[in-house]
Amino acid sequence: MARTSSLLVALLAAFDSAVAAQWKGEVKKVDGVTYQCKCYSDNACWPTTADWKALNTTVDGALQLAIPPGAPCHKKFENGTVSTFDEAACAEVKANWFNEQWLTDHPIANLWPLYTNNTCLPTDDPNSSCTRGMYGVYVVVAKTKAQIKAGIDFARKRNLRLIIRNTGHDFMGRSTGYGSLIINTHSFKDVKFVKKYSGPGDWTGSAAVVGAGVQGRELYRQAFAQKPPVVIVGGECPTVGWGGGYIQGGGHGPLTTIYGMGADNVLSFDAITVEGEYVTANAYENPDLFWALKGGGPSTFAVVVSLTVKTFPEIPTAGTTININSTHTNDTEVFNKGFHIFHNLANHYVENGMFVYFEVSPGRLHIAPIVGPRMDEKKLNEVLKPLFDQLDAAKIPHDRHTKAFPTFFEFYIDMFEDEQPNQNSVVGGRLFTHKDLDDNADKVADAILFASNHPTPETIGISIGHIVDPGHGVPVADNAINPKWRNSSSFVITNILMTGLESWEEKKQLEDVQTNVVGKKLREAGPDGATYVNEGDLNEPNWQESYWGANYPKLLQIRKKWDPKGVLYTKTTPGTEDWEVLDYGTKLCKKVQ
Repeated sequence: MARTSSLLVALLAAFDSAVAAQWKGEVKKVDGVTYQCKCYSDNACWPTTADWKALNTTVDGALQLAIPPGAPCHKKFENGTVSTFDEAACAEVKANWFNEQWLTDHPIANLWPLYTNNTCLPTDDPNSSCTRGMYGVYVVVAKTKAQIKAGIDFARKRNLRLIIRNTGHDFMGRSTGYGSLIINTHSFKDVKFVKKYSGPGDWTGSAAVVGAGVQGRELYRQAFAQKPPVVIVGGECPTVGWGGGYIQGGGHGPLTTIYGMGADNVLSFDAITVEGEYVTANAYENPDLFWALKGGGPSTFAVVVSLTVKTFPEIPTAGTTININSTHTNDTEVFNKGFHIFHNLANHYVENGMFVYFEVSPGRLHIAPIVGPRMDEKKLNEVLKPLFDQLDAAKIPHDRHTKAFPTFFEFYIDMFEDEQPNQNSVVGGRLFTHKDLDDNADKVADAILFASNHPTPETIGISIGHIVDPGHGVPVADNAINPKWRNSSSFVITNILMTGLESWEEKKQLEDVQTNVVGKKLREAGPDGATYVNEGDLNEPNWQESYWGANYPKLLQIRKKWDPKGVLYTKTTPGTEDWEVLDYGTKLCKKVQ
């Protein structure tokens, strides 16, 4: 019997190999390295029209052509093969081009469009060119788990590049991919709150079961509507797909210094594996997958459908905004001194349970806001007295305003500002620890100022900062997040601004500046630091160590177990060492020798 079983296993393996070979894309040789590519539309293995129609039937009509958001303004999308021009729809696109909510509701739009190649923008000239660029070809706008499963199965069997797109709120291009099949999970909006959690693990407080497509602000609203109101650890940006890349990359936000990272608070995941299997991952079921999904990287181990997380009682919160800009001074030395005073106190802020959001660019520091959880106006001003005293003693001209609120939600709605999407930049970043600030505070401030001004004579930078320490509230967490986060003090996202219309060579040159000029200064200033999975440099040296530290070997082992064939792919995530996107950012291929 054992012999028969062995023969059957061998025959099935041979059959699977033969089927897989049928759907292989082209073989490429680059610099002496041989690659086997995914299947694309210029390959014989590409699904036929009948195949796509069959998939559409399977997903109950949820399959759509992946049409870029700017296409209604053009007559010639894909050389006129698809009719997209619609004057009224074009007007809607133009009116909403900087509206995050409108863009996140679109089936495929990416809020930061550099990695779409900006090849189909809104225009007043309908005869101008519109191509698909780096967007996918088809999208499953999924509303059921079965539709997600069908999309995964189709992509796996046909060897297609698969993209999981939740909101497109993504600095690093992971929500888009040339020639891909996209699965959109944005419609999974169900939220259920429970007063007392009784599932796996040692948490017995309140909790919420949250669909993958729920966004930050709408989750905050629903939490506040509970009786009594509760809070949840979310991001500062209102449109982030909370259960998608945010949690799977770790997730920091205004309450992180007291309650930890978003992923620290997950109790369970419901997901679909790359084999199309429905699984639950928590402390008892599939604990390795549970551990990896909490900070191990977006679209890396499985497709998350919903998750269960801790909630906490509402808390009073106070906030302060501070500005130093051209209305106050045009003296660079004075401005830089003001930034040093502010940022050098990072350890002080987080030791008091605070979170600080700031933006710094040439001649402009916008701190909006400093967050004081569990504080009233008096307490916040007391904690910030060292900052105010130093600014005043150094005669740094500035404005500052402090307000207090009975709840975090009311504070958040009043004092946080929406971002403006559809900006183009090459992104990098660095996490600085308490030790970095203790040892090199001035050097860290200088590196951030350098990144935020003119990294080269021809370029302008802007940096987005977050002073935050999840280790203050959650000193130890059993998950994939880089342990360096437990000693963090300040995290900065650096940007080299672009038009988005630069040539491939120019883009590569700016990427090199971000990595080897700006990034080098940040790494030298913060040698004890690290980088952040969701907001970092795609070309970060030694990214495995920098993003995950000592957790990387375990993550790699789990990736090989749950997705050994690379059905999922996002750059600089566990297990992608042998994969490259070739041909000017288009075809995804794996090294075979």
